Amino acid sequence: MSDSINNPARTIGSTEELLAYSLALETEAVERFNDLADQMETHHNYEVADLFRKLAKIEGLHIENVNQAATGKQLPSLLAWEFEWDDGESPEGGAMQDAHYLMQPWHAIELAMQGEKRAVAFFRHVAETTSDDKVLKMALELVEEEEEHVALLQQWQERFPKPDDGWDEDLDPPAMLE
Repeated sequence: MSDSINNPARTIGSTEELLAYSLALETEAVERFNDLADQMETHHNYEVADLFRKLAKIEGLHIENVNQAATGKQLPSLLAWEFEWDDGESPEGGAMQDAHYLMQPWHAIELAMQGEKRAVAFFRHVAETTSDDKVLKMALELVEEEEEHVALLQQWQERFPKPDDGWDEDLDPPAMLE
């Protein structure tokens, strides 16, 4: 699984800017989980597709929380390419390259958990690099929230056994039509 942190290239200087980044981060996560669910359905892996849909709904609740925190504030209107993520993608967006059509629930949760861990690292980086007390306070609150998500996913993952080596072997893999 990918472990890039995706820190902003510069310091986030206001709570409005931090909320804009948070909104982008959560929106990307919803889109990514829905994309993964669609892929799993295409390959008839319905159990994992359902899990990704649930994760998308959970991330959607996070969007509602960010929107509530942004009430009365004027957030900067940043276009997708204006966010300064390390590798061009938000921390919680997930690593599509780590998805596999035969992945099992354990893998789906692991993929989500890695995104939450990157979000923890992102908000911790914001807290460590800001000189604004309000940004520091909000970033630390977001670190705590994301750490709760990691803990919840760890508990959830314990319900599923880690798949044995060779889980991704398919003697008749799907073929792409030309």
